Amino acid sequence: MGSLLEAKGICKYFGGLKAVEDVSMHINKGDVFGIIGPNGAGKTTFFNICSGIYTPTKGEILLNGDKISHLKSEQIAQRGMARTFQNIQLFKYMTVLENVKIGFHIHTKTKLWDSVLHTKTFKEDEEFTVQKGLEIIDKVGLSKYTDTMAGNLAYGIQRKVEIARALALDPQILLLDEPAAGMNPQETQELMEFIKILNADGYTIAVIEHDMKFVMNSCNRILVLNFGQKICEGTPDDVKSNQQVQEAYFGKGIIAGEAVK
Repeated sequence: MGSLLEAKGICKYFGGLKAVEDVSMHINKGDVFGIIGPNGAGKTTFFNICSGIYTPTKGEILLNGDKISHLKSEQIAQRGMARTFQNIQLFKYMTVLENVKIGFHIHTKTKLWDSVLHTKTFKEDEEFTVQKGLEIIDKVGLSKYTDTMAGNLAYGIQRKVEIARALALDPQILLLDEPAAGMNPQETQELMEFIKILNADGYTIAVIEHDMKFVMNSCNRILVLNFGQKICEGTPDDVKSNQQVQEAYFGKGIIAGEAVK
């Protein structure tokens, strides 16, 4: 399959700090692509560049072959990229359906006065978002939580709701920033299976994660960053056997394969 998201020589400097330095990668359609590295390696900064939150100091980001590094995040979302963040960003006093409906904002035409006056446009958009929202909730297995307040849900379920809301954008690629952070082992396993199901449904996924077992068992290709630089890109087996990765994670002399198996 062809390249969907590509980074070419990406650099991001904050004054004298080189947060990301000359990082290139490509994510193919159908990939579950992992981005890993020790704390402070530049993973989230790199994600922020890919999704338009930061503009790169140097280099280019391409989505479907088109340059997007000069675009704002909302423009990139309209072109087919959705993402979640390390900290859950749900509206806890709104229901699951109401949270998911918000994700359709780029597909609706309702303006302020349409909402106030309940115009035909408002009613059509409301019907559309409810119908499509229920379809997504059913697809991701959250139907029994449709009318539950998001703040009353278990942490792992809240993560799934956040991903469901991102799916409302109808993305070509979904970026997940540490989705398993704060989860217990059972929730992490359920999330791993959830991501595999989404991928089988045709979604291309890029994920930042510290949990090595999660990444090795979920991703078909992995990018490893350390001190803002790329040290490896390849299959899980390539990464586990790479000497630089072993040293970055486990120190010299430790065999990575023994640490993650």
